[in-house]
Amino acid sequence: MRRTKWGGIADDCFRGSGFFRVGERDGVFWLVDPDGGRFLSKGVNTVRFDQDQVGNTGRVPYADACRKKYGSLYNWRAAAANRLASWQFNTLGCWSDELVSAAGSSPLASTPTAALGASFRLHRRDEIFPDVFDPAFPGHIRESAKNHCTKRRNEARLLGTFIDNELYWSPDWRGADELLTLFLNLPSHRPGRVAAILRLEERYREFSQFNAVWHTRARSWEEFGTIGPVEAPFFRMAPGGLNDALETKANLANPTRAAFFADCDAFVAVVAEAYFQLCVSAIRAADPNHLVIGSRFGYQPHPNVIAAAGRYLDVVSFNCYDFDASAVIDAYAACGKPCLISEFSFRSDDSGLPNTNGAGPRVESQIERAQCFERYVSAALRKPAVVGYHWFEHADQPAEGRFDGENSNFGTVTIEDEVYAELTQTMTRVNEAAEQLHAEAARTV
Repeated sequence: MRRTKWGGIADDCFRGSGFFRVGERDGVFWLVDPDGGRFLSKGVNTVRFDQDQVGNTGRVPYADACRKKYGSLYNWRAAAANRLASWQFNTLGCWSDELVSAAGSSPLASTPTAALGASFRLHRRDEIFPDVFDPAFPGHIRESAKNHCTKRRNEARLLGTFIDNELYWSPDWRGADELLTLFLNLPSHRPGRVAAILRLEERYREFSQFNAVWHTRARSWEEFGTIGPVEAPFFRMAPGGLNDALETKANLANPTRAAFFADCDAFVAVVAEAYFQLCVSAIRAADPNHLVIGSRFGYQPHPNVIAAAGRYLDVVSFNCYDFDASAVIDAYAACGKPCLISEFSFRSDDSGLPNTNGAGPRVESQIERAQCFERYVSAALRKPAVVGYHWFEHADQPAEGRFDGENSNFGTVTIEDEVYAELTQTMTRVNEAAEQLHAEAARTV
């Protein structure tokens, strides 16, 4: 099977444009590499020499080990790039050292994260989600996109840009709050709170009708704009669309509950529309040559959010730490755009690491870990919308815990840079056959 220098299949299905783009053949989505190759993005996250310092210390065990092993950062980059290519990976995932992409004998595509919304939120410490209604938000997004993307606009190696990482769209492992209640609990002068109240006023003719659903202690819209905190009268059965049938049943049994969640779902749709429209247009103004590959959804949001993402993005990206991503892929693919699994992993308890902090399933052995990778990727590739998968991550985390306490066996290599043979041998075999397996998805369309 003849491949381009990028790792794409050179079978004349598509024409090259000098940059990565999206293609479709027989109802199956593909990426198209700069030379016209039929391409799937097979990536590894956090490919970097200075991965994971221990807690709040300055110690980076992986860098210490690699300095002894390779002698220099330059030598490590070349070794890491060639090793990834030997495992049939073709992409550097999030948080990677982009210089690795050109350090080996074959180029690796890069997928940096612009952190547009997150960087705005960090200016407003009381925000969990960036206030898209703030008059300063559009200017910040445009300037951030310009600073991050303009310098890369002519790079063939750039596959595309992630807008953000795991923003809080809806209840997930971080909390039970709705985006609407978060905005209603901003300080009274914040534009997001004002906008949230205005939208509720539009949905209800009288404050008494609103209060029959929300049960606040306010007696008027004016008073509601000054009180706090606003407490949610109901909570989801489970986050991420996992219990849609139970949600529907509960709402049918309680029209007041249904009205509350209808308010929440309508609001998050407005926020998503503003967020994706502003961010995507800003990136494309700064860099018209490359794909905009989503905001790495951390947990499946409401269909309204996915639909808004699909209206603007080239590729919808999401992180999924299940044993099988098939149902989640279907939920995102409903928007009609190709999908990229931007983060997944499995960790094994025979690694000697605590594995007490970190996402995703734990298994007993490295053999089982490799089997989980094969089952997960093989099932994903049978979905016509999938155009790539990025493993989290390159090296194991320190046993003492990194900045957020994670201490898990996510690596393709140990913290001493020793290769996990069972995992990487399976990765090599699956990656090599990925395009053939994905092409067979046409038979199920």
